[in-house]
Order: sequence, then structure tokens, then C-alpha cells
Amino acid sequence: MPAESTSTGILIIRNRKTEWTQMSRFLFFGAVIVLGFSRVAADEGMWLPALLSKVNVAEMQELGFALTPEDIYQVNQSSLKDAVLAIDRGSCTGELVSPDGLFLTNHHCGFGDIQRHSTEENNILKNGFWASNREAELSNPGKTVTFLIRMEDVTDTILSVLHPGMDESIRIDSIESLSVRLEFEAIKGTHYEAQVKSMMESNRFYLFVTETFRDIRLVGTPPEFIGKFGGDTDNWMWPRHTGDFSLFRIYTGPDGEPAEYAPENIPLKSRHFLPISLAGYKEGDFSMVLGYPGRTNRYLTSYGIKSMRETLNDVRINVRAKKLEIIREYMESGEKATIQYASKHNRSSNYYKFSIGQNRGIERLEVLQERRKLEAEFEVWTAENEQRTEKYGEALPLIRQALTQNEDDKAQRYLVEAFLQGPEIFTFAYRFSSLYRILKGRSNEVNKDTELNSLRMMAEKHFRDYDPVTDRKLVSALTRIYVENVDEDYHPKFIKEIKGRFRGDYEKWADHLMKNTQFKDSLTTLRFLDRPRLMALSNDPAFRLGRDLYALLNRVRTSSIDDEQKLDRGNRLFVAGLMEMNPNRSFYPDANSTLRLTYGSIGGYFPVDAVYYDYFTTHKGYLEKAIPGDIEFDVWPEMIQLLEEGDFGDYADSDGTLHTCFISNNDITGGNSGSPVMNSRGELIGIAFDGNWEAMSGDIAFEPRLQKCINVDIRFVLWIMDKFSGAKHLIDEMTILK
Repeated sequence: MPAESTSTGILIIRNRKTEWTQMSRFLFFGAVIVLGFSRVAADEGMWLPALLSKVNVAEMQELGFALTPEDIYQVNQSSLKDAVLAIDRGSCTGELVSPDGLFLTNHHCGFGDIQRHSTEENNILKNGFWASNREAELSNPGKTVTFLIRMEDVTDTILSVLHPGMDESIRIDSIESLSVRLEFEAIKGTHYEAQVKSMMESNRFYLFVTETFRDIRLVGTPPEFIGKFGGDTDNWMWPRHTGDFSLFRIYTGPDGEPAEYAPENIPLKSRHFLPISLAGYKEGDFSMVLGYPGRTNRYLTSYGIKSMRETLNDVRINVRAKKLEIIREYMESGEKATIQYASKHNRSSNYYKFSIGQNRGIERLEVLQERRKLEAEFEVWTAENEQRTEKYGEALPLIRQALTQNEDDKAQRYLVEAFLQGPEIFTFAYRFSSLYRILKGRSNEVNKDTELNSLRMMAEKHFRDYDPVTDRKLVSALTRIYVENVDEDYHPKFIKEIKGRFRGDYEKWADHLMKNTQFKDSLTTLRFLDRPRLMALSNDPAFRLGRDLYALLNRVRTSSIDDEQKLDRGNRLFVAGLMEMNPNRSFYPDANSTLRLTYGSIGGYFPVDAVYYDYFTTHKGYLEKAIPGDIEFDVWPEMIQLLEEGDFGDYADSDGTLHTCFISNNDITGGNSGSPVMNSRGELIGIAFDGNWEAMSGDIAFEPRLQKCINVDIRFVLWIMDKFSGAKHLIDEMTILK
């Protein structure tokens, strides 16, 4: 269940000021969450570990928690927080399981790295990989892991420079200026990083000091038939039998500090790592998850939910259905194609299916109706006296004005999905903008060679996993979808050319575009880079279209600034009012890729009337699902034989079976993928990797009857490593508790 970024990296560059102004906008978030404002259930909430002693510990102990808050979070001594890491700035989570920097995460979290190391001759995506020694571990340039060093509540400091009537732009600038100073002071003289994060819709502020490591090596991965067993069919579903895990190792410089890859680097000396329990679990047992959930918005109004359903989800479903169809057609053509587009397909399909399930859940669970009831209560409470009316009376009207019939949002969403995250040609061509400025004399000529070398490396990486015929099909099909669904006021300039010169024939236009661009293949692009000319770049159709698309994006975003500021202010007042209206409730902040703890218990559920799902699956179900040769449910004969023989050793449950996956009611979202699932003593029992289909709307309205966290059983992980893969040497690094 990876977090999905709807940004396109260099294309939508978001500095912190943009983050403050758009913190609340669902548009760029893969999943948004809202929940009722009655008493928070034990399984609900993503809590800041540093605040557990003030809010949660008594309830946790009632559920069976056997540790102390200090065992989870301490600054001057090692604690569980030091074993949990954010991968690639929060796209996934991992957990240290050895004193030498070895960490576990999901297979789908390492999918892109596994795919990049795969070739037709050595397809580790298909066949798996296990480093026989540390020299054989595979480097992954650009990959990072980050640990939390400490956090600090700086709310009073930030609020001291703000006042209620302050203009939103001035407010944002004031927060930015003070945050920069606080961050600088926090890390002065160290190699750490710091960031002030706003929470509770900018009603609270916390400073996070972190440490990031940059030499991360792939240690092991099971074959895809294990790591992605069930494919798209089983995605977001229970029961599951997926061995969704992979292993990496963190390396440091010889001095133990973060460093770029170098042969002389050494494994990280872990401050803390998780012991692994083979004792299993039973229904009702305490469970907790520590991880880095990506982005939630649990105080979204009915207007936000409606806009999200009709804009974010509907647009994503409409565009990605066609995109995935075209990509699948190419992937079925051979092993090379499968390797090239496996990661791209994986990224698109995950939240395509999520959006379908979320919209379904919104309707089935009557989420909008419940949200409107809360808003009606809020308005009655606000109107009870003049002071409340003055403080909070404009909250809902501002939100309503910002989100009602906002064509900018729809156009922006289609622009991102159909063009900037659809075909690759526009994004790739636009990345030559810096070279364009150099050739025009608008940048220092000294930078030219550096820029050319950078573009050559980018091109090499791009074309390794690129098929121009597939991209041409995407250009044609997704441009047609954009034109058919977006008002003409938001059509980029080249649409007139399609309708005029090409008489509305999208296929002919796409053929012409791909034939005449120097960015169509590696050879043509590298020839241009050997002799870059301003005229050639200025007239290149893909480059011109890329610039037109980004000019349009900036225009749309600029025109929506007023609505964004209304929304920011409205959301901030709404949440502040809710907290005042519910003084006895413990509020927890939205997820924002900072470390959070959730706690609850292991157990099954009733998905529909008269149907009960048990809380664990076994190897028997794995064999029952097996379909030889099927792209999603194929199982190698060696695996079938081992499972049928039943040699599960210490990894067997007390019932004699090998448990594959289990479910708990821990509260997770995108970014929690790979998070450790621990028992009451802080011992690792599983790895979180998904949510369940019946509760897809749980990211909007938490549903305690249905909400489940799907986890791969750590004993299944170890059995695969030991009995199937012969990687016992890695298990020997770990602390195994029987």
C-alpha cells in the first residue's frame, strides 16, 4: 500500500511555502481521511510517539501493552523509534532487524530497485535475489532512509508571531521565516536535517530533527510469484497469501556517519533493532504499528469529500483505466517489456483500484451524510453565542466557496494524470529547460558541460525502461480523454493544431509528434546532446508541448491561489472549532510522513452479512489459489512441493500450519507499507503491507467494524528465506525469540 505522490518531481516543484499554502488540498494526496468526532476507538488514530505518555499509555496498557512510553520514544537512549526508518523520504517504512543495518520492508516498496537491477539475462524480479555475502549486495543510487532523532513542540513559538486577523499570505510567510530559523538552530554544527511541520490544519507545529543515510543496498528479495502473489486481483483484498517483503542494508562511511556509496563503506551500527518472535499470536492479542504514514486529512468536510470523489478519484479512474490497458498490452509482448514497465504499471494500478474502492465505500457507508450531520452540529454550536460566531462562523462558508464548482481543480487533475503522469515524452522533454536557458544565454555558460552530462545520465536511465510505440499510444489516447473531459478554457495551445491541421485525428498527430522530436529514442537524443543547438531545441514539438503544459499548469495553479487561501483559513478554523467543541476528546494530527504509532488488536471481521473472515491465512490457502502459468497466481513447482511436504520447522504455528498473513485493526495508510507489526513486548510479528477492500472509505471515515491492516506473518518471511531461498545466513544476523 505505497504512498502515491501525484507530483511529477521536477515538474511540480513544491517549496515549503507551497506546502503551507496547499497543506489541506486533497488534490495532490493519494489518500485522504476523515473520521467521526465521537470517542476515538482504541484502534483509531496515528499518534506522535513523543506524546504517548500524556495521551495513550493507560489505554494501551488496558489492551495488553507491556512496555513503557520511554521504550518507544527516547532522545538520549535507544528506543523502538531508532529501529524504524522512512524510505525515500516517506514513500514506505522499514525496520532494522540486525545490529549491522539490515532492514525489512515490503517487496512492493523495493519493487523499483528490484526492477532496475533486472535484465533479461538476470531477471531478479522474476527469479529473486539473495546476496551470498556483503560484497554481493547491490547499490541503489538515489535511495535514502531517514531516522527520527527527536521532535519538539514549537506551537507556542510559532503562534506567538501570528494573530487571528492576519492575511493568509503574510501568515504563511511568517511561519516560513520563523521555521527556517528554528530549523537552523536545531541542527547547527551537526549533519542532521530539521523541518517544522504543521499539524491539525496549522493549529499545531512540531520540529523534527532527522538523520538520512544514502548508501542503501539490496540484500534479498523473493521471486515475484511470492512477493506479488495475487497481483492486481488480490490487491487491497482479504484473505491474502502474499510474501510481500524484501531486505536492504544501510551503509555508512568508515566514521559511522552518512555517506554516498563507496566500496570502503561499512554497515550501519544499529542504535536499536527489533527482535523477532516465533511465538505467534491469537485473536484479541495487542498489536502496534510504528511507521511513517504519508498523508491523511481526517478533518475533511463534506465539500472536500464530494470534490475529492468527483475530481481526484473520478479523474484518476478515467485516465488510468486507459493508461493501464495500453501498458498491459505492451508488457504481454515479452520478458523485456515486462521488466521495463513492471514498476510503472505497479505505481499506476495500486491507487487506480484504491479510488474505485474508495468511491464505492463513500456511497455504501453514507459518508457524506454523516459528515453533513457533523457540520450541522458545528453550525448550531457556533451560533450559540457571538464569540463563537465571530471566531468560527466563516469556517464552513469559506470551505464551501473554495470547493464548490471549482473547474481549476478538475483541469489541474486531468493535466497531471493525462499529460504529466501519462505519456513520458512531455516530462522528459521539459527536463531540457535548463539547457534551453543556457543556450539562450540566460544562464552561466560554465554550467553547460555539467548540464549536458546530467542530461546524458538522465537519458540513459529514461530510455532503459521506455518504449516509444507504447508512449505514442499513450499520447494519442490520453490527449483525447483530456479534450473530451476538460473545458476548452483549459486546453493547451496544441489542441487547436490537432483540431485544425490534423482534423481531430489524434493518431496522426501523435505519429507526427513522435517522428519529429529528437527525444523519441536514445540515439537521437544523445546525438542532440553531442551538438546541442538552440534552434533545434526551440522547434522541437515535444519540448514546445512540454513548455505549454507547464505554462498551463502554472496558470491554473495561480488562478486557484485565492481559493487555496480560503480553504486553508476555513479548514484551520473548522478544526480549531472542533477541538473547542469537543474538549474531552484527544485529537491526533493528520499523517504527514512523520513517525506515528497506532495500536489495537488482532482479529477477524464480518465483511458482509453472514460472512466471516478469520484473522489469519495459511499455506493451505496459498496452494488452493495456485494456478500454474497464471500471471498473478503462478507458483513454482519447488514451492508447491515444499509446502506439501510440510517441513515448517520452528516457523510453524502451534496448529502445525505455516501462517502466511494476518490482520489487525491498526490504523494505517499509504507510507505505512513495510511498517513493523509488533506484539505487546515490541517484538516483530509481521510486516504491514495493505488495507482491506471493504474499508477503502476508511481513509475518509474510519470504520471500526471493517477497518483492517493486512500483514505478512514474519514466520512466513523467515521460512521463505530459510527453506525456500537458502538465505539462512541472513536469519543468523537476527535475534530470533522462540
